[in-house]
Amino acid sequence: MDKDKGLTFEDADKPEFADQNHSNVISHAGDEMIVTQTSTAHINFSEHFCPEVLHGEPFTDRKSTFQAHAAHVREVSEVKIVLDNLKQNRKIGNACHNIMAYRIFCQERNAFLQDCDDNGELHAGSRLLHLLQILEVKDLVVVVTRWYGGILLGPDRFKHYNNSARELLKSAGYIPMVDKETNDPTRGMKPRNYKLLTKMKKHR
Repeated sequence: MDKDKGLTFEDADKPEFADQNHSNVISHAGDEMIVTQTSTAHINFSEHFCPEVLHGEPFTDRKSTFQAHAAHVREVSEVKIVLDNLKQNRKIGNACHNIMAYRIFCQERNAFLQDCDDNGELHAGSRLLHLLQILEVKDLVVVVTRWYGGILLGPDRFKHYNNSARELLKSAGYIPMVDKETNDPTRGMKPRNYKLLTKMKKHR
């Protein structure tokens, strides 16, 4: 497979269990946002499995290729499992950057568990998390991989990270897609590449 073409649906992924140290709990008290830290080191990951991961279409600009990956998660422990699973693919594991952001709604606390990782690309993870916030998605982890092509992209790289994530979430039905005839957004409609995405359908 060509190094700059990104991951395809034919690339096999296998689960690997690892540890997760902490996450941020975002809640509200009046008009103030409260951020606390919770430990998840006690979780027994051997009882968990890797959620199915969806892969977006690779996008290349000036020899740098970007590709988004997303998975439905219900626990912070599954975020680390998804990351480890993705990096088992040598192509993704050897990429220059794998930025990540997740948002999980915790019903017991009535708050969101959310965090991000720049993975060496300063501010890219926080920008991706901000995108998930404004799109109001929940129970989702998004990873965007960048294979650096040797040419600096400047601020355009942040646009490509977020656009790659947005297009995958739109295609997968996680965010509304606007009907061009009625101008009405419809959430949950079948994506354009529905047949490909259903190959990755989660089995529980």
